[in-house]
Amino acid sequence: MAERPLKIPADDINRVPRVTVEFWLIKLMAVTMGETAADYLAVNMGLGLTVTSIIMTAILIGAIAMQFAQRRYVPWIYWLAVVLISVVGTLVTDNLTDNFGVPLLTSAIAFSIALIVTFILWKAKEGTLSIHSIFTARREAFYWLVVLFTFALGTAVGDLISEVFGFGYITTGLIFGAIIAVIAFAHYAFKLDGILSFWLAYIFTRPLGASLGDYLSQPSDYGGLGLGTIYTSLMFLAIIAFIVIYMSFNYEPEIEGSPEEPLR
Repeated sequence: MAERPLKIPADDINRVPRVTVEFWLIKLMAVTMGETAADYLAVNMGLGLTVTSIIMTAILIGAIAMQFAQRRYVPWIYWLAVVLISVVGTLVTDNLTDNFGVPLLTSAIAFSIALIVTFILWKAKEGTLSIHSIFTARREAFYWLVVLFTFALGTAVGDLISEVFGFGYITTGLIFGAIIAVIAFAHYAFKLDGILSFWLAYIFTRPLGASLGDYLSQPSDYGGLGLGTIYTSLMFLAIIAFIVIYMSFNYEPEIEGSPEEPLR
């Protein structure tokens, strides 16, 4: 007689992906595309920041609604939400800077405070910040709010260092790449807490990706390669689509109690 399969309660299945090499690669591609796609829509297509922000926010709300309607991780829906929230996060910072005249340093400080407060509330309400236990609507709401703040913060910090402080896109990218390498080393060599390691790396991949996107897309007069926002966005979109398809065929549900794999 065949063994009866174990029935897993839907509410105990994680709604976000495992932390693997593919996760970090697609995350970096998504944040890079968010930077270039926002610039393309607002500048190259001539929609302007306000119209672009309204359109992309409306689309993001639809994608997040689809994500919340799921009771498990569905790769294409989850990563669609990540790409869109990356674009919107960029637009939030750009609007504050260009339309409201808020200095990038002020935006960086404000988003840092918002991020810390969200983490504190999440920890107080749920008792954990682990992404391996996102199986309720409230935890998922905290998760996506944190993701939005990391993208807006990363845009502000990346632009602040590369443009205002004058380090340029390559140097800025190397700075954040080095910071992520230090975090990874501390995690593996000195057993830095897995949850802390994950969120620190997650936060710093945003300015790294933004610097990479700006370097590839911006004209050579501004220190870039001059590939343009449309070609850069399409290139990263193709890579994202390929990885998502791969993930879709290799996905296994992650249930509560899975071990932390923050920087695998």
